[in-house]
Amino acid sequence: MRSMTTPIISRRALLTSGAAFAASLAAPSARAQAQAQTWPQKPVRVLVGFAAGGNIDNLARVTCARLSEVFNQQFVVENRVGAMGTLAAADVVRSSADGHTFFWAGTGTISIFPALGKAPYTMKDLAPVSLIGTSPQVLIVNGKLPIKTLQDFVTWIKANPKKFAYAGGGGPGSVSNLLMALFLKRAGLEMNAVSYRGTAPALTDIIGGHVPAMFIPLPEALPQAAAGAVRMLALSDDRRAPQAKDVPTIAESGFPGFRGVSWNGMMAPAKTPREIIDRVAGEFIRATKDPAFIKQLDKYGASPVSFTPEEFGKFLQEDMALWAEAVKIAGVTLDQAN
Repeated sequence: MRSMTTPIISRRALLTSGAAFAASLAAPSARAQAQAQTWPQKPVRVLVGFAAGGNIDNLARVTCARLSEVFNQQFVVENRVGAMGTLAAADVVRSSADGHTFFWAGTGTISIFPALGKAPYTMKDLAPVSLIGTSPQVLIVNGKLPIKTLQDFVTWIKANPKKFAYAGGGGPGSVSNLLMALFLKRAGLEMNAVSYRGTAPALTDIIGGHVPAMFIPLPEALPQAAAGAVRMLALSDDRRAPQAKDVPTIAESGFPGFRGVSWNGMMAPAKTPREIIDRVAGEFIRATKDPAFIKQLDKYGASPVSFTPEEFGKFLQEDMALWAEAVKIAGVTLDQAN
């Protein structure tokens, strides 16, 4: 009669099968490591979702110039303009995840657009690499107004609810407009919004006295503040900017915890080998500690930030929640944003 007991496997067979299983698990990692060591094998594409010449594009180009030098292979910026940068992001998602295509990510595309409407990809389709820098905006008023501080501004608006308007440079879905909506809500203030297609025409109306206040990227406010045309009241970051050390933050001006900044960084197709992502992230971190590179960031109003991929991922979760709140407060839809 055939025994019904479990067959005995020899120790040698067990060890052999165990080694084979371990080797099968290690093989993908070994291949990925080998791929990372020989990478990049051809020029690397970095897709930017906005036009050449703007701050986002400029930051991408100075960063890619450094990466080209370090990795001895060209990192080529390609501008794929449209739909708040989501066209470029979608192209990256559809690209081969071999480390030769990256997305130059920013606030509008990654953090704001998903709160406005459905993006042609999900966050699971993109892997965070690293942040390169953040850029604050500054609340400005017409230079002739008798408003010297943020508290002066709050007192003035509270005494005149809905009497004054603010300029939203870049349209309803812009960082500028959403920052103001978020601040007004937290400060308990009421103002009317006037949207502009860009920062330049909005700033012109601030200087001309047609609209009293707006948030604006710090570099664009500095020359006008130096000329006395506008007055800078407070920064949207949680730290003062080296370019304007006398301008306090909103957080230190009576609204602790307030922070809303623009940022730039790099993301990759989700299945890009982690070893390649780590190599690029490591170079971002080294770059943000290099005085010469920091000086280049400073030129475009960006403060260096050193993030690992995990830290960048956590930052993105918090940032997306912040701008989703701002979009809800402002009542902006995708049709309005476009």
